[in-house]
Amino acid sequence: MVFENTMLLNVAGVAPGKEASMSLFDLFLAGGWVMYPILLLSFIALYIFIERYIVVKKAARPDINFMNRIKDYMHDGKVDAALQLCRSTDSPEARMVEKGITRLGRSLSDVSTAIENVGKLEIYKLERGFPTLATIAGAAPLLGFFGTVIGMIKAFYEMSMAGNSLDISTLSSGIYIALITTVAGLIVSILAYFAYNTLVVRVERVVFNLESTSVEFMDILNEPVK
Repeated sequence: MVFENTMLLNVAGVAPGKEASMSLFDLFLAGGWVMYPILLLSFIALYIFIERYIVVKKAARPDINFMNRIKDYMHDGKVDAALQLCRSTDSPEARMVEKGITRLGRSLSDVSTAIENVGKLEIYKLERGFPTLATIAGAAPLLGFFGTVIGMIKAFYEMSMAGNSLDISTLSSGIYIALITTVAGLIVSILAYFAYNTLVVRVERVVFNLESTSVEFMDILNEPVK
């Protein structure tokens, strides 16, 4: 049992009698310079997720009374009041309906096209930063693997230079240090992937709300005047 513990310490590159543990900071430094761009990618992904999550969450919370008030104003012929309500409401639905109201007097197909264009623009603004987040999810593990390859080259170089004095700790310590970058890259990639899909799901809810608002507004315009 004592012999096995001694062998484990030697494999990890830790001398017997010392505690075989490393802090996260020590692991970060052991990973080499590749850990710095991986850390930068993690900060960028975190910033994009938090900023977009707040924006998308706000956009996905529509005012349930908004369309009811628009319908009442339109039925009463108060187009200016409906337009003012849209301009005072900060939501994608309000901006979309505002564009439709400003197109009144044209054909319904033109109104519908104008509303759809605004809806697409609103979705585009919500998805700003999504490509960067997806790129981080794909690039982080590749960067980590790149660091591992560099570490392995260094480890085998040290082995070749050791000559007859080569021992197992020389190889094992170089390998586990090289693998640190791969682990770090995978962690950043997994978190960025889940963050990206979380935002996509929430944007899909906004798309559904916009489509429902568009249909409801066109129904209002298609209703016969009493």
